[in-house]
Amino acid sequence: MSEKDKGLTRRDFLKTSGIATGTLIGGGLLGGLIGYNANKQTESARKESKGKDKSSPKGLQFFKNYNDFDVLSQATERIFPQDDLGPGAIELGVPYFIDNQLAGSYGLNAREYMQGPFDIGEATQGYQSPLNRQEAFLLGLRMMEKEAQNRYKKGFASLESKQMDEILTDFQKGEVKMDGITSDFFFKLLRSATLEGAYSDPIYGGNNNMDGWKMKNFPGHQAAYINVVDSDKFQKINPKSLATMDH
Repeated sequence: MSEKDKGLTRRDFLKTSGIATGTLIGGGLLGGLIGYNANKQTESARKESKGKDKSSPKGLQFFKNYNDFDVLSQATERIFPQDDLGPGAIELGVPYFIDNQLAGSYGLNAREYMQGPFDIGEATQGYQSPLNRQEAFLLGLRMMEKEAQNRYKKGFASLESKQMDEILTDFQKGEVKMDGITSDFFFKLLRSATLEGAYSDPIYGGNNNMDGWKMKNFPGHQAAYINVVDSDKFQKINPKSLATMDH
């Protein structure tokens, strides 16, 4: 791998993946992202979810113990790491976004057909598990913790970045055996939820300070563009969320 490849930036990735143009591609969306920023992650991002009162998690709606949430936090940060272009998943509030979503209809698959028969579906097919997302996330996160303990005798959140990447990559490739779901299926759930938390409206608990939008120059929810629609110049518009729009 060349030095240029090793130094792939988030902006390079967003451009080549289609995210920069407002599209989210399925399949191998983050296929090569894990590991590219392994040496760029700051210690402050990793420490932010540590050192808290783990006996009484603050602000959590679904997760009952902080270890599950800590594994989630560090895993999302590896998928969407902090770099010189902006904050990572932890600072954007992605773990809290996922916690909030799992506590509601998303976590219960309330609006989806969940009857059998169940089988491992094709990549083009939708949800193919008897487990709802609440169960799938708990199973997946605890399997990640188990893999960390088996391989390195440490909890997942205490691993070095490269060790986390190794486990996440094996999940992505479907090489970790799980019951009820496949590890690559769980990785896709985790990856999709991470991106949604980074780029959704802040009213849902992620994309803190609209920083995810700011990195893409996305204007968010504007009431109108009537003042600039006829201009030939590029318009840099301060983003607005649903919560900050004038009513």
